[in-house]
Amino acid sequence: MMYGLLKGKKGIIFGALNDQSIAWKVAERCHEEGAEFILSNAPIAMRMGEIDALAQKTNSEVIGADATSMEDLGKLFDAAIAKFGKIDFILHSIGMSVNVRKGKHYTDINYDWLEKGWDVSAVSFHKVMKTAWEKDCMNEWGSILALTYIAAQRTFPDYNDMGDNKSYLESIARSFGYYWGEKKVRVNTISQSPTVTTAGSGVKGFGGFMGFAEDMSPLGNATALDCANYCVAMFSDLTRKVTMQNLFNDGGFSNTGVSQKVVDKYTGE
Repeated sequence: MMYGLLKGKKGIIFGALNDQSIAWKVAERCHEEGAEFILSNAPIAMRMGEIDALAQKTNSEVIGADATSMEDLGKLFDAAIAKFGKIDFILHSIGMSVNVRKGKHYTDINYDWLEKGWDVSAVSFHKVMKTAWEKDCMNEWGSILALTYIAAQRTFPDYNDMGDNKSYLESIARSFGYYWGEKKVRVNTISQSPTVTTAGSGVKGFGGFMGFAEDMSPLGNATALDCANYCVAMFSDLTRKVTMQNLFNDGGFSNTGVSQKVVDKYTGE
């Protein structure tokens, strides 16, 4: 169902690659709820993905930008200001680990690769917000979101340095969120269930993550569409006083010590 929750709102959505991407689903739902937005991704990701199809479907403009480049971000936000004036929402759905991609074990991590992944996955969120801050381009009661994962709080073998990246991402949201609050803008992270995306599927043992989380979550895993709906709620005026939070969208996984399904697997009952 559509409710017009974002009618008249303008924004920027980072990270849509293909129809498996959470950012892709967010764009579709934001469009259905009446929002207008610019789609952005790194130039190499745009060449690999299908973002033009999403742009056509949502009547959106695509502007390539490396989110680790202040120069690229400056041009992107200037284009958004020229198109919309001030904006109401930003989604940061960006994450990458070279160590994960290359199968480098956490105990033997490559630090050059670590810095690259840290910059892409976490520091880029600060750079995005710093650019928006300096250009004073957020409307009052605007909403800035980044997507994260519970590996920021718990250890998951083979999630590797992405767990560290997500921890830093969430800290940035709290720290910068304090200052954005003075401008009546909220900043939050959404900690999503493991979700089948191009990035997520690259983690060794990802299928095991998915299955375990499903068995541990009273409501089952949240899908990409579930996450998109949550993002719509967080971009809407219904959540104006929610800020500096890490919000779990995980079917109850984060608060479940053990589920009966998991107990039964060990007891054979």
